[in-house]
Order: sequence, then structure tokens, then C-alpha cells
Amino acid sequence: MKFMKLGSKPDSFQTDWNKVRYVATELAADIVIHVGDVKFYLHKFPLLSKSARLQKLVSSSDEGNSDGIYIHDIPGSSSAFEICAKFCYGMTVTLNAYNVVAARCAAEYLEMHETIEKGNLIYKVDVFLNSSIFRSWKDSIIVLQTTTSLLPLSEELKLIKHCIDAIASKASVHVSKVDWSYTYNRKKLPEENGNDQGWNGVRSRMVPNDWWVEDLCELEIEFYKQVIITIKTKGIISNEVIGEALKAYAYRKLPGSSKGVVKYNDFSKLCPILDTILYLLPAEKGSVSCSFLLKLLKAAISLNSGEVVKEEVVKRIGQQLEEASVNDLLIRACEGEPTMYDVQIVQKILEEFMMQDRNAKTEIGNENEIQEIRSPGILSEASKLMVAKLIDGYLGEIAKDPSLPLSVFIGIAEMVSSFSRPAHDGLYGAIDVYLKVHPGISKGERKRICLLFDCKKLSADACMHAVQNERLPLRVVVQVLFFEQVRAAASSGSSTPDLPKAIKDLNCASYRSSRSATTNADEDWDAVASAAELRALRGEVAALRVGNGVVHERNYGDNKCYSDKAAISKIKGLNMSKKIFSKIWSSKSGLATENSGSDSSESLGSANLDEAKSTPTRRGRHSVS
Repeated sequence: MKFMKLGSKPDSFQTDWNKVRYVATELAADIVIHVGDVKFYLHKFPLLSKSARLQKLVSSSDEGNSDGIYIHDIPGSSSAFEICAKFCYGMTVTLNAYNVVAARCAAEYLEMHETIEKGNLIYKVDVFLNSSIFRSWKDSIIVLQTTTSLLPLSEELKLIKHCIDAIASKASVHVSKVDWSYTYNRKKLPEENGNDQGWNGVRSRMVPNDWWVEDLCELEIEFYKQVIITIKTKGIISNEVIGEALKAYAYRKLPGSSKGVVKYNDFSKLCPILDTILYLLPAEKGSVSCSFLLKLLKAAISLNSGEVVKEEVVKRIGQQLEEASVNDLLIRACEGEPTMYDVQIVQKILEEFMMQDRNAKTEIGNENEIQEIRSPGILSEASKLMVAKLIDGYLGEIAKDPSLPLSVFIGIAEMVSSFSRPAHDGLYGAIDVYLKVHPGISKGERKRICLLFDCKKLSADACMHAVQNERLPLRVVVQVLFFEQVRAAASSGSSTPDLPKAIKDLNCASYRSSRSATTNADEDWDAVASAAELRALRGEVAALRVGNGVVHERNYGDNKCYSDKAAISKIKGLNMSKKIFSKIWSSKSGLATENSGSDSSESLGSANLDEAKSTPTRRGRHSVS
């Protein structure tokens, strides 16, 4: 820390009962100055020779025969006045970052200018500030903090402005020129840990780009705001580093914000901090992580911030939603809400994400052609895929809430139904959790939620789990097995299995329209599969899972799937499947006899394999692509 000593005489100020200050000298005091609740017994000559204000006050007191001079509004109170008085006596005074502003303001109040005496206190303090304090990184920060109690004079003297400019200039210096001390307790660089592979025995300490971040966390929010704005105005520091600075400040000043839950404290102090951080966020996408933005959103909800504030954060999150994690999206609902999590805010975030695609296209027409220009923020297929997987995981978590309405679950799932993804295992897993936690939903609701996933996009493990899942409607179980058969046939190079016409109709859009009088049979298919039917289907999956004569045990969800170790050929398994399909169909709907003519003898094996793969499962089926 920088310091400056003024005067050469020994300090002879003494204290009597802590409220009286006097100078130990043979000369009797001829003036009493009351500063606050402290009495100073001093001498007129040294004081009046350097202070124009004291000259006026003494003159006024002499005319009124007052018992002393009263000064109640001097900046810095009695301690600052004592510094000025010692300077007048020529006693040794030490100025440093903690008292220099108080001394400067007090000297201004006492009018200790050069016009009164050359080399007066104001001049000497200004020299110290400009030559030492404002050139020191940490001293500038300390001085800025001390100006708060000395407002408004510290601002009128432009001390605050000088401090902010000095701090911002230091922070904007290239890291190669940083040769002063700073606080940095976060992740250490590889070379600081001795793990730098390029180290050749001569260590040159590298300064991180965000070296200044932690020291600025000591500032109050208003000063911090001014410093960051000044740094941004210089245009040297990257938006990513500014984002890191705001993140560090939020974690320091908002208790619990690093975990997304602001602890209940003095909301009147915390709300301005949050609002300022949101105001200072760089506009560029990616300047701060999506995880940090979601923590700010949780803090805004905890502090009951205004809707405008929350909408702005939601918009920022939506622009980079693909970076989020499932845990980030789990925002607890406010007290009194029926659901465990705030799903409405997530729906708004998802809407903002999808809005980018709608606003990304602009058509420009001229006489010859129409061009389509895509803005840089247009959603890529990779972003859509990441968000789709993110929402699948999110659905799996909120499905554990017994109070979550089915309409909300389906609504969120359908928002990403247009996002293509190769596998629906995550979505199927979320649906399975919902069915397990909500066993009381009706057959119609069970059927509706199962329409969300596409049987053709389930992995082999997911198919194995689905066929043994007693919570799924029988129709879905049979569809899963059918497409597993198609996949097995394709992998073995054989044709699509020859199944009865009724089973083919189950997986065709024409099936519903061709059986207007079979409502009861349709309800049976939508009913939950019985244990006997699942055991029969389990045997079929076992045959399909045989590979190279070895069958492995696999896990999926909360069920363990075991396969028989019998070396059954895939073709034999497919033929057996046709018999069981026919048996199940006959016992469920009685349609096997009705279709036993030419329709039931139709073979899917004669159809093209690609056509069989692309056949829709049923008319009006809503599957997540």
C-alpha cells in the first residue's frame, strides 16, 4: 500500500477522556473548536495561516463573544479535522488509501488552498493521489470504497470519477503488462500448478485474462456498475471475460445464487444487485453460460422480481438453450402452486428457443430473383437435437411429480415433436416414469401419452423393456414387437415376416377406417397387456435377441431383461411370432376368423422391406420425430 508522510515535528496531540484533544505545549490554547462531540483546544496562528474557512469562523466568533467554534458538517468528522490540524502545526501525518479521501474532503471544506499558502494541504494530497494512489490497482479500489461516506463532496471533487477511470484503465491493460499484485483464488492455470508441458525450467507466470474479476467484487453495486460500464466503453476486454466478472460478483453478493437459490435476506438490497447484473450482461450470445442465466432466473423468481426482468432473462436463456442441463431447468415452483416445478417458465424458454427459427428467415425480392437470407442465430439441426434430448430428460424428472397434469406433460413433449432425433429412448423413459407415478390415468389418457413416442425409433434395449412393460397398452406392446421383427429381418437379410392381415392393419393408417364396427375390440387393444400376454411376447423378443448363439443380460429403466440362452434361429423366431400374434389377436378381438379369408392369408413378406419400414403405425398418430 502506498503512503505519504507530511510534516516533520513529532505528534504532540493528546487525549483527555477520549472526547478532548489538545496539543502538549507550553503555550496555552486560545481557541476551542467543537467537531461533533469532540473538543479541540488549539492555537489560532497555525490554523488561520492555512485555512480560509477557519479565518472566517474565528472572525465571526470574536464578534459574537462565542465560547468556541462549532463545526458539525465537516467531511470525515473529527478524525479528518485532526489530520488537517496536525498539518497546520507541521506535525507528522501519514496519508494512505484509507484516509486520503477524508483528508482531501476536509481540506476542501476548510479551504486550505494554494491562495492561502503555497504547498498547502489540498495541493499535497492531490499530488499523492495522482502520483501514487491512482497508479496502484488495489489502492484505487480501496479509495473508491472510502468515497461512499464522503458523498456528495467526494463526487463533486471528481475523486470517484478518477478512481473509476484508474481501475478501468488498469483492468484493460494487456495481461503481459500486469506486474502488480491481485487476488485470484479460482481455478489455477496449468503453469501455476507446475503442470505446464511447455515449461523448460524457467517459469514465467502467465496472468489470466480475468485477473481483475475478484478484486472488483469488493465494490458496492453502484460503483461496480460504473466500473464495468467504463471497462465496456473502452472496448478492450472481451464479452466472455466481462461475463465471468458478473458471474463472480453475483456469486459473491447474492447468497446462494451459485446453487440457484437466493437465501432470504434483505430483499431491498439484493434486488438492485440482481437488476444491475442483468443490466450489465453483454448482449452477445455466449458471453455468459446458459447455466448462469438460469441461476439468475431462479434468483429473480426467489426475489420476486418484476415480470419485465424475468422475461428478459427468459429471452436470453432461449437463445442458448442447447447449452443447458436438465438440473438447470428444474426450477422449483412458488409456494401455493400445485406442481413441484415451475413448468410454465420452461415452456416460455422453449418458446423463445423456437422463436429463433421463425424470425431467422428474411426474403429480399428484386426483378430477377428472390433471395432467402438466414440470420446467424438460426437454429441448426444439432441445436434442435440437443434441445430435444434436453427436454426428454426434463420430462423424465418432472414426470416424478404426482401433481403434474397429463396435458402439461404432453404439451411440453409436443413442442419439440418437430425436432428430428434418431432415438426415442429418452422420451419413452419419461413416459414410463409418468405411467408409473400416475397409475390412475384412464385408458384414453394412457393411449394419448403413448402416441408421443415412435416405436420405430426405440433401441433394442428399449424395445426389450417395452415388451415387458405392464404399464403400456397391448397395442403399443404389439407394435414394438412388430417393428423389432422388421429390424431383425432387415439385419438378417430376410424378408419382412408373414403376419396376419389384422396385425398388418394394426400398423397401417387404413386399419381404423376399415373396422367401423369394432369399437370394443379397439378398446381391448388399448387396454394394458396382461401378464400372460407379456410372457408370450417376451419369448418372441428372446428369439429376436439371439446373436451368434449367445444372449446377454441387459438393463433398461427399472426392469431387468433376461433372455433364454437357447440357440434359436431368427427365421424360426419370426415364424413363431406369427402364430402368437394370431393367437393374441383372436383372443382379443375375434377378428382372426373374420379375416381368415384372402385378407388373413396376405403375406407382408411379399411387400418391399423399405415400404414396411415406412408404414405409419396408425392414422392420426402423433409421434415425436
